[in-house]
Amino acid sequence: MDWQGQGERLDLLYWQCETGKHDKQVTPAKYTWSELIEAWRRDPRIQGRLSDGTKQSYRRDMDRILEKNSGKDVRKTSRQAVRNAHTKMSDTPRKADKYLQTISLLWNYGVEKLDWPLGANPAKGIDHFGKQREFEPWPEWLISKLPEAPANVRTAAELILGTGQRPNAAIRMRLDQFRGEWMEVIDEKGKQSFETYCPQALREYLDTLPVSGSHVLAKNLTQPLGYDAVEKAFRAWRNGLGPEAKPYVLHGLRKLAIIRLAEAGCSDAQIQAVTGQSAEMVAYYRKRASRKALSKAAHERQQ
Repeated sequence: MDWQGQGERLDLLYWQCETGKHDKQVTPAKYTWSELIEAWRRDPRIQGRLSDGTKQSYRRDMDRILEKNSGKDVRKTSRQAVRNAHTKMSDTPRKADKYLQTISLLWNYGVEKLDWPLGANPAKGIDHFGKQREFEPWPEWLISKLPEAPANVRTAAELILGTGQRPNAAIRMRLDQFRGEWMEVIDEKGKQSFETYCPQALREYLDTLPVSGSHVLAKNLTQPLGYDAVEKAFRAWRNGLGPEAKPYVLHGLRKLAIIRLAEAGCSDAQIQAVTGQSAEMVAYYRKRASRKALSKAAHERQQ
């Protein structure tokens, strides 16, 4: 034993040997979570058909699994442990269901593509929290609080509202995507980028920000802040505003962007050109637009 002349270290090593836990006594685990996740991430058949946004979404959940289970044998994952983890995340039901879905996806991949002897999928049959209500557009009173929000929350909100993109795409925007009156936005689901008009309010806001990297919300010179970091800061700020703010999430700003465009008199096609959303989703949120604002815009166009 390499006890290095230290009594305490010798004692620790001795008891590791007595209990069979010394490094040289422990047989490395087979079929580990880290092996499974790395195999999934390297599989070109899987990665080739996923959008960057979907890959990033799965990466967050898989990283959570790796935090506590990296070297653990997948076969020892119990149904009860999976159910308990899902239940502990009940305050964020969408995230909890996605976590459950990710475990199930990886388990099936191990069985069907790697031929691992894993047995029954422990996530199968566990009830999901299910689809939650549609994201609520932010009310004006909450928008008016943004100047008091943490800088990264304020900037993320301005980007989502001004570009109409999904929060993750907006948070990851680079400075070179803004070119005067025009900006390049990304439809994560469709794997497409397109150029659209950049609202003056957003341009003016971005001009006030310091440059600390290649991204608007920069983690360092070359990387953007992660969605989780911004979302965590947002929840902390929102919770400080009281219970009336609790129903609202970052995705609701995208819905508000649609409503504002509808109130400004934009057609469904024009809204889709800005936000990249489906016709059905645009129609759904158009119904939330103020009839007063719509009627005013319609009359102004006739003049």
